[in-house]
Amino acid sequence: MIFGSNLYSQTTNAVQEIQTQSKKLKKAVDRKDESAQADSYYNIAESFFNDGNFSKSEEYYIKSKNIYERLGDKPNIEKVSRKLAQSQEKQKKINIAISNYSRAAEVSDSRKKEINFNDVARLSANSAEAKEEAIQNNIQINEKEKDKGDLAASYSQMADVNIEQKNIPKAEENLNNAYKVSRQAAPQQALEISQKLTDFYVENKKFDKAIEAKKEVLKEAFVKDNSQEKVNQIQELADIYIKKNDTEEAINLLKKSYGIALEKGHTLEAQKSVKKLDSLYNVSENTEASVQLYRDFLGKLPNLVSKDRSLIDNKILEDTEQRIAQLEKERELKDELIRKKNVFNYSLIGVLLVLTGLIIFIFRTLKKVQIKNKKIALQSLRREMNPHFIFNSLNSVNHFIATNNELEANQYLTKFSKLMRGVMENSTEDFIPFQQELDLLQNYLALEKTRFADKFDFEIEVDESLNTQSLKVPGMLVQPFLENAVWHGLRYRENKGFLKLSFTKENEHLKITIEDNGIGIEESKKQKTQHQKNREGRGMKNTLERIALLNDLYGKNIQCKITDKNHEQGVFVEITYKLIDK
Repeated sequence: MIFGSNLYSQTTNAVQEIQTQSKKLKKAVDRKDESAQADSYYNIAESFFNDGNFSKSEEYYIKSKNIYERLGDKPNIEKVSRKLAQSQEKQKKINIAISNYSRAAEVSDSRKKEINFNDVARLSANSAEAKEEAIQNNIQINEKEKDKGDLAASYSQMADVNIEQKNIPKAEENLNNAYKVSRQAAPQQALEISQKLTDFYVENKKFDKAIEAKKEVLKEAFVKDNSQEKVNQIQELADIYIKKNDTEEAINLLKKSYGIALEKGHTLEAQKSVKKLDSLYNVSENTEASVQLYRDFLGKLPNLVSKDRSLIDNKILEDTEQRIAQLEKERELKDELIRKKNVFNYSLIGVLLVLTGLIIFIFRTLKKVQIKNKKIALQSLRREMNPHFIFNSLNSVNHFIATNNELEANQYLTKFSKLMRGVMENSTEDFIPFQQELDLLQNYLALEKTRFADKFDFEIEVDESLNTQSLKVPGMLVQPFLENAVWHGLRYRENKGFLKLSFTKENEHLKITIEDNGIGIEESKKQKTQHQKNREGRGMKNTLERIALLNDLYGKNIQCKITDKNHEQGVFVEITYKLIDK
């Protein structure tokens, strides 16, 4: 009951303490007593820290520390530097926290020096073992000194190291130790540690354990006797059920938290429950329940606000902070001047917020337009067919007809039309099923084989571990390289050549290799006319632009290397990119 009462009145006590310290601060300013000013700032920071408002506590710790530094008060410099470091660590400001732990160690006695240097070592360590050693040293010191607050924090830090080491049982043990110690001294710290354990279970999909841990916290006196914290804990339990896909239980819990919030006068908590319930009703398309819920909330809102002590406390806290801020300004400024300045500041902030929102909107709009334009460009490049290929295909048909080879002409036209149909059908998609791509490339090579029957044979090899039905690949990305191999390498051979196309899987990446024994890149360049050089340049530019757009839009990191073989005639092409499932 004592713990529950402490937690229940924590916010109210924090407001009262800050009010008291603000009055002391005013007297200290009037007396020009800097040491008393520093003490008041420190006590205000402590109130914010214990209330979980670490950013505010950091602000007042810094004010206190600056005065103590100016006065050269080493004991208080150590005290405030350590607390400042702890506040910054809570906010993940690691580098500056290390600096303040170091400062605390510099001005402290031997025992405190060791504790602070251990914290420096813990935050600076690159290995889990080094962190574990530093924390264990602090555990031993804190057990000896019976400092329960720091001891609980050390157990919690050790649990973090255990999690990093994937030592789950040890992590649970240390979190339980931290919880047992903290619940005897600091209920707010106990709640924080309990939440840490619950989050750990949720992250590892151990929802039943998370639910069990949360239910255990709900049994604690400092939760049962604190209606506001009880509502928060029930809402967090509902969130776990939502992640477990048990919406029915989540709805029941949120209704319960909503009822308690209405009864006890917790406006913000009631609003939070309403929003969560509305979200669940929207998912289940239960519009009627959502409308009824909001009607109920709006009808009870005036009475709810009138009972809500926290709103009054927040207003008092805001007014107190303003008075503290006024003390730090020139005291001779009139209240009217301060009011006008505040109005100006608020107006300026409003304008800046509007401008910021407008800039963000414009930026996002431009980003969407850029992405859309890139997709249009990619679609345009994808739909382009090589005029040279189409012309030569029709030329081949004409040749077959001219030589009265109607059967060859019909077969060629059938393959050609099938290829064209496949290309057109997939022209709207950036990625197509692997099997369709294989069929298109097989058809294409069959066409070229018909045209140059005496120039080359080909083989397509597919890794058995590749699922040709579920994988997706960029359509016809490989075709231009096959065409180069045939038209600029193999057809110039005096005897029949060979073209091999391979698809293999390497560490979640697809590796495509195209290997021929044609005349090679350098020899091909020597035999080309100026027109051929210009045409090929456009074709390869098209392919490279496609690769660049695919990398930009989808982050595929497609890599392409084209080289002459080292010890034999021919060209070797290697293309790699990350596999895509349906």
